[in-house]
Amino acid sequence: MKAVVYTKYGPPEVLQLKEVEKPTPKDNEVLIKIYATTVNRTDCGFLRAKPFIVRFFSGLFRPKRTILGNEFAGEIEAIGKDVKLFEEGDHVFGFCGDDFGAHAEYVTRAEDSPLATMPANMTYEEVAPSTEGTHYALNGIRKANVQSGQKVLINGATGAIGSAAVQLVKYYGAEVTAVCDTKNVSLVKSLGAVKVIDYTKSDFTKNGQTYDFVFDAVGKSSFRRCKNLLKPGGIYYSTDLGFLSQNPFLALWTSKFGNKKVIFPIPKDSKEDVVFFKELIEAGTLKPVIDRRYPLEQIVEAYKYVEKGQKTGSVVITVEHK
Repeated sequence: MKAVVYTKYGPPEVLQLKEVEKPTPKDNEVLIKIYATTVNRTDCGFLRAKPFIVRFFSGLFRPKRTILGNEFAGEIEAIGKDVKLFEEGDHVFGFCGDDFGAHAEYVTRAEDSPLATMPANMTYEEVAPSTEGTHYALNGIRKANVQSGQKVLINGATGAIGSAAVQLVKYYGAEVTAVCDTKNVSLVKSLGAVKVIDYTKSDFTKNGQTYDFVFDAVGKSSFRRCKNLLKPGGIYYSTDLGFLSQNPFLALWTSKFGNKKVIFPIPKDSKEDVVFFKELIEAGTLKPVIDRRYPLEQIVEAYKYVEKGQKTGSVVITVEHK
């Protein structure tokens, strides 16, 4: 099968499209023919092994897993003898997490992994980008215990994580103030933002409002800058480690001192969450936002675009089978 392989850390140019051995499913696994996947911030971080802490998970000197890609949509081609939940021919979507492997024509996944049949009336390209960003958004929102009637500010509301966060916060009944650039104001309003701050025109940290939860979905702010935005008991969360990896330490410190908290949850994925995402999509509550589509053969260009940090929603990779 074709797969995009990297054997050393570096820029997108280290990626190579190669013929590799097609995987065989174990007794509890399914073999999925992939038709769509994505390139996201997580892929880019593991490609370059940045921040350095990534190497403790991916390999200190070289990558242990040589095929990236952590979300996908496709068709089950074969099943292991113990599989009960799926059948050959099922259209499925899912999340690989740090196992990766989706930048390829085929991937194997355990039947109890974050994997579900596709929502009705969705194409592979439409549903593939519905798990990674939504997964990280949901972890932060759950940890903050967002509830109806609260006020939430989301910085970076147009990325894969941010666009999912806007929709999830609305689902939980809180009021969303979204921060984005001028061209995406209408988009974030359509996703559920009640108020929008255009960061090209004003500094969202100086808007004079306070919130129960400040969610930085792009990691470009800090607790120090956003502290004045928090109500007493308010919570700050960034998807980035922060300057000098301060956010995990601030989460420990503020859990014991002060009345404004930082959280830094360790993301957990599950089959139940992917089924939940499916239900939200079918109910019209969650809609993945897609910026661009590239064929697998142009994945280097897709990485270069994602690394610019200006994408809106997700970048989808299409996989053709001859």
